[in-house]
Amino acid sequence: MKQEMMLVAGQKEIAKNIFELTLKGELVKQMETSGQFIHIRVPRSDLLLRRPISLASVSMDDSTCKVIYRADGDGTKAISELSAGDKLDVMGPLGNGFETSFIKENDLVFIVGGGIGVPPLYELGKKLAEKKAQIVFMHGFANKDAVFYEDEFSKLGEVMIITDDGSYCQKGHTGHLIEASLTKYGTPKAVYSCGPTGLLRAVETKFADHPHVYLSMEERMACGVGACYACVCQSKTDPTENKKICDEGPVFKSGEIII
Repeated sequence: MKQEMMLVAGQKEIAKNIFELTLKGELVKQMETSGQFIHIRVPRSDLLLRRPISLASVSMDDSTCKVIYRADGDGTKAISELSAGDKLDVMGPLGNGFETSFIKENDLVFIVGGGIGVPPLYELGKKLAEKKAQIVFMHGFANKDAVFYEDEFSKLGEVMIITDDGSYCQKGHTGHLIEASLTKYGTPKAVYSCGPTGLLRAVETKFADHPHVYLSMEERMACGVGACYACVCQSKTDPTENKKICDEGPVFKSGEIII
């Protein structure tokens, strides 16, 4: 983990209140594992806590990374007002990422995301595409206005999208996409997921006996480095033990924690 004043290389709104922020700096050289996050200091003196945002994409070639976030609070709204040329205080990369070392060429992989949980799955998809895995993305969004990165994901594998209100593609939830994918493709070698608690719980339940299911938790954080115990969840194997999402997560193997 390092800290750097990174350069804002660009920023744009890619869906309603959803922004893609591109940062440039030496810190990118440390961003080797998909599923990790960076801790951003809000450019406002009255907001003391940093904001954790997952890495959506990393480019070693030009030392840039992209994060995608929803501007729905004072902190993220302040970040959304930055433009190219500004500087941002960033710590990272932080957390435990996705395990992909066991994936081989042509292995079938399911990647399930919901809403603002979708961004970290893009860098994961890039890593798995490099391994020539067969990837099926299943993304759930609230409505048509909330959908983003469909074309980008389509370059990596098959993309299935479902919306709560049926305003784009089919109506329903990601559980419907999982059932359809199991029928079409069979059991995958691995399942990766990030999104709301209900989605993660559904994925864990559906693949309860699967040996390779990895779940990325979304949680508010304070320090981001495991010192303050503000983002803990309960261990499933030992009820007296708490797991720190910022440090031991945000990615956990299915069965490790109580969701």
